Amino acid sequence: MNATTERVTAAVLIIGDEILSGRTQDTNLNAIAKFLGTHGVDLAEARVVADVHEEIVDALNALRARYDYVLTTGGIGPTHDDITADAVAAAFSVPLSEHPEIIAMMQARWQGVELTPARRRMARVPEGGELVKNPVGGPPGFTIGNVFVMAGVPQVMRGMLEDVGWRLKGGAVVLSRTVRVEGFGEGVIAEPLEQVARAHPAMALGSYPFFTPEGYGANLVLRGRDAGEIEAAIQELVEALTAAGITGAIIDPEPKAAVANSA
Repeated sequence: MNATTERVTAAVLIIGDEILSGRTQDTNLNAIAKFLGTHGVDLAEARVVADVHEEIVDALNALRARYDYVLTTGGIGPTHDDITADAVAAAFSVPLSEHPEIIAMMQARWQGVELTPARRRMARVPEGGELVKNPVGGPPGFTIGNVFVMAGVPQVMRGMLEDVGWRLKGGAVVLSRTVRVEGFGEGVIAEPLEQVARAHPAMALGSYPFFTPEGYGANLVLRGRDAGEIEAAIQELVEALTAAGITGAIIDPEPKAAVANSA
């Protein structure tokens, strides 16, 4: 991965009726967000669309124009409703055809077994696309332009991610520090937190309340790319909290790579 100091962004497009119906719970978004964060890529948007050709094409074109990268999950299997490859080809206005390497992989894996039309559907790649390896088993995904197309099955998707990382031109990794405040609600914390947030517009400051049998409070998470600024903001926040009568804050010992929206 080649790093840059500029902000690099990505979107995730989750494809499948089964997600929207509630039959399947998506876990891929969380895994992708964490993965991108370690590569200095900010996950800026996520969408879920049904298995409808036009909706996939429209969403894909909107996202790939707005962000540096788009990662899709789902819809590349052997059934009639697996139409992601068709939609990606349409979005890029290129033909869709069987990839000889995938056909060869299938023939090697299923020796003596007929490659049915359903199986051959998984070999289709838009013209100009490159393969994304599938170390778990089964056909690979593919990438074209700034779009990476991966399986929806979580285990397979995570395996494909490993062949995505080296292709990303990431930015500086976002770091985070957490200040834990116990025994105070967000109504009291909001003003000092906002005060520090206004002083550091390049950073992201968030409040994540918790409620346990032992008590309540909030984890105040500061995120940024400059470790020095994070340290300064931490001290300013503690001072602002103290001035508001909020004491006993517990501070993370050192910055760590941030996970999107984590407390």
